[in-house]
Amino acid sequence: MTRAVGFESWGRFPRATQEVRAVRWRTDPFPQVSGKVLPYGLGRSYGDSCLNDGGTLLAARGLSRFISFDPATGVLRCEAGVTLAEILDFAVPQGWFLPVTPGTKFVTLGGAIANDVHGKNHFADGTFGRHVRAFELLRSDGARLLCTPDKNSDHFRATIGGLGLTGLLTWAEVQLKRIHNPFIEAETIRFGGLEEFYELNAASERDYLYTVAWIDILATGRNLGRGIYFRGNHAAPIPGGMPTLRRPLELAVPVDAPGWVLNPTTVRAFNFVIYRKQLRNVKAGITTIDPFFYPLDTIHDWNRIYGKRGFLQWQCVVPMGSGAIGPILAEIARSREGSFLVVLKTFGPLRSPGMLSFPRPGITLALDFRNRGEPTFSLLDRLDRIVRESGGAIYPAKDARMSADTFRRSFPKLDEFRPFVDPAFSSSFWRRVNGDDR
Repeated sequence: MTRAVGFESWGRFPRATQEVRAVRWRTDPFPQVSGKVLPYGLGRSYGDSCLNDGGTLLAARGLSRFISFDPATGVLRCEAGVTLAEILDFAVPQGWFLPVTPGTKFVTLGGAIANDVHGKNHFADGTFGRHVRAFELLRSDGARLLCTPDKNSDHFRATIGGLGLTGLLTWAEVQLKRIHNPFIEAETIRFGGLEEFYELNAASERDYLYTVAWIDILATGRNLGRGIYFRGNHAAPIPGGMPTLRRPLELAVPVDAPGWVLNPTTVRAFNFVIYRKQLRNVKAGITTIDPFFYPLDTIHDWNRIYGKRGFLQWQCVVPMGSGAIGPILAEIARSREGSFLVVLKTFGPLRSPGMLSFPRPGITLALDFRNRGEPTFSLLDRLDRIVRESGGAIYPAKDARMSADTFRRSFPKLDEFRPFVDPAFSSSFWRRVNGDDR
């Protein structure tokens, strides 16, 4: 049974109306629906890559069963609707962790593969797709393809990072990472600008598995690119075994914030407080997985702070030697389009198997902008231009407006990917970047 539903992505822009068809059993035949279809998990993509305006969403969260697990090797097989949060709840007490994790655990396994998510350890471990051993792909013609690096390998490479366009993932098998406990030995370091960041990052990647920085986006002049650097490793074994942990306090944003809440003055004040609240330049301590990897997951519906019009997240990657990050930060500071959530980190040399995988060697910047209409879109167009000229790319999972030309130039394997798109599958994003907005 299908029903018409108005949907938003996590950025709440754009909005879409589509039919929804629930998928509950991995053994069921491909659903018989009219029009174009698109798999849908938890909808945590920020733009329109998880939307299918005028079509049908295959709501796959019902595929939520664990199939097998080897506690000796850490090989886990489960259905594609299982969330990363559920995998953590299952695996961490047994001494295993996700090989790669994005900044939220409220993502399905299928979504993690479709967007080939990355994390704070990309320079060491690459993308999520590098740790996928196998999956089943259900095509609209009823064919079930077992995909591995060696079997149906082209569909394997097209599906990793393929934005849900190659078919319906029913289950997947991943290799988890061994850990001793749920603790992280972490350090936070205040730095004064981009040059300090580059020096600190180069030193940190030699000794730490996880690295990332928060940037004060409105700082200018000699303070351009100042911020707080976070680095950490999984903690060593604790005598006596795994302690019992309390769940972190969870909060919620109950209503849409009015538009005046986010403005250059409030953002500047917030950023100043965040940058200065750490009294010492270096702070070290022991923390747990949730605050280190998922600080925003304890604030439910945090996307409502941007108001009813939503926000646009923008993430780029540029070659390390391009010098593009400075001009990008300067352009944003001049625009006074401030942002609370600004992340800067590096991507390493490990290549993903995915044809449309976003990460590649370089430096990546991600930030949110309240949707103010034309001024916001004009700024993002200017930022896209800097990225294109540097030979960089824009992340589809966080995009709601990039041009077809920017998409084509961001992904040189696009023509290699196209033949593997299932004829019955499409998305609002795919139609937009292919010049077909019907």
